[in-house]
Amino acid sequence: MNNIERTITNRENYISNVINDIRSLLNVDLCFVLDCTDSMSEHIAAAKNCILKVSNYVKNYGADIKLWFGFCGYRDYCDRRDHIQILNFTNSHEEFKSYITNKVNAKGGRDIPEDVLGGLNAAITRMSWNSATRVLIHIGDAPPHGRRFTNKNDEFPDGDPSGLTAEKVLKKMKSNNILYHFEKINNSTEIMLGIFREIIGDFPVFDLTSNNPNVLLDRFVETTCSAIISSVLLTTTLRNPANIHSLQLKRLQINPLEPDWSTLPEKSGELLYYPLPKSLDEIKDEHFFINSKFTTRNILFKLAPQPFSVGAERYAYFSLCNNLGQGEKFVIKEYHNSEQGSEKRYLELIEVSNIAKFLSTKFNLAIEQTKFNWKVNFLDVNILSNKSNTSTLYYSIEKYFSGAKFKRLNTNSGIITDFHSALEAFAHFTYQYTKGYLVVYDLQGVSLNKEFLLTDPAIHCVDILRFGETNFGKKGIEKFFLKKHECNMICKGPIQH
Repeated sequence: MNNIERTITNRENYISNVINDIRSLLNVDLCFVLDCTDSMSEHIAAAKNCILKVSNYVKNYGADIKLWFGFCGYRDYCDRRDHIQILNFTNSHEEFKSYITNKVNAKGGRDIPEDVLGGLNAAITRMSWNSATRVLIHIGDAPPHGRRFTNKNDEFPDGDPSGLTAEKVLKKMKSNNILYHFEKINNSTEIMLGIFREIIGDFPVFDLTSNNPNVLLDRFVETTCSAIISSVLLTTTLRNPANIHSLQLKRLQINPLEPDWSTLPEKSGELLYYPLPKSLDEIKDEHFFINSKFTTRNILFKLAPQPFSVGAERYAYFSLCNNLGQGEKFVIKEYHNSEQGSEKRYLELIEVSNIAKFLSTKFNLAIEQTKFNWKVNFLDVNILSNKSNTSTLYYSIEKYFSGAKFKRLNTNSGIITDFHSALEAFAHFTYQYTKGYLVVYDLQGVSLNKEFLLTDPAIHCVDILRFGETNFGKKGIEKFFLKKHECNMICKGPIQH
């Protein structure tokens, strides 16, 4: 076996292992940990009534996701026999709904705090967490016991009387690979959330504030679905608990606000522009991109000191580049560490982006013949190098758009998080235009005036040595696109011809 054959075999084995991991990670244990004291009757009802709606949503948008539901209700030490209530995981909606209807009532409690740590600990240690993706949704309107969490009336101001601490409980949660989410009802839990973040890193917090039962149910369904889908995206993308917890800690570093640019120094860099392919032959030519004549331009730029966002692989920073447009804002992206961020890695990223952009222009020409007027476009993405005396740092750079919500619309593992017929038709078009050679997927970006403006796509390609780690080859095309795709009216129009 020569080196190329050995590389292909290793890559095929890697892809098979990844696909098996993803299949396993689509099994989800979902546990509601709920304060069941007097003030929580509407939230108990919402938990009971949301399950069928949640299941139907997941079936529509993540057909391969399998859900098991569990429940852990907590009150306080004064409630004795009804202190903790547990329903172990079940895949029966009726069993879950019946248990909450017949067994769980809003009652008890005496002082302001509740036995939050006891409830979380019971959910972590007394329930049978068997699925690969584990989601815990905590709903409560009061903090744990102890001066650390509250200065309100507290029968146990020195902390949990059984000796539990937030560190002990949350480290158990982390070691069991359970992803924590919190449903916020009021501000009394703010100190608790800050302490929890110091221990396990950042986590989603949803607003569940409402006095209207119908609005509350809708929010409960929406936030539960969001927790499930975001957790599956996280586990199927990173596939390693250590990487997930590392990302949660990295998220604490972000600053969503633009800096005061007047206080920041200018840096010098060189922009590398690579040409788009002009034909299918150039797309299929593995040497076209690397042998292309690129152009360069020297620029001056300012870079925010903290990222405003962090993804599975890269940080995203605000940037200001005066000689690319007076005061025009850009996004500079950098891999988490220098080993990941080699020049080769950035070249792969730009190649994927350029091929997606070329195919989107062809798709838009085809869609003009239909009554659908949505367009699919990709941002221009280039490489920026910043040289110092000892090394060269590489980044990707693209235009920044404000005032539009950035969304991940589908993933390279086939999960559709925000369905749109034009995007599914575009992916179908890329497969058909390239005669089955590749599919462009993992679409994310913004929607502006009947136009999707996308960035950071992935490509599944029959040549498994191209397009980086997110290319799962022919198996990826078949399992994560063709198996799931249902042709819509755009697919059935002139795109097929």
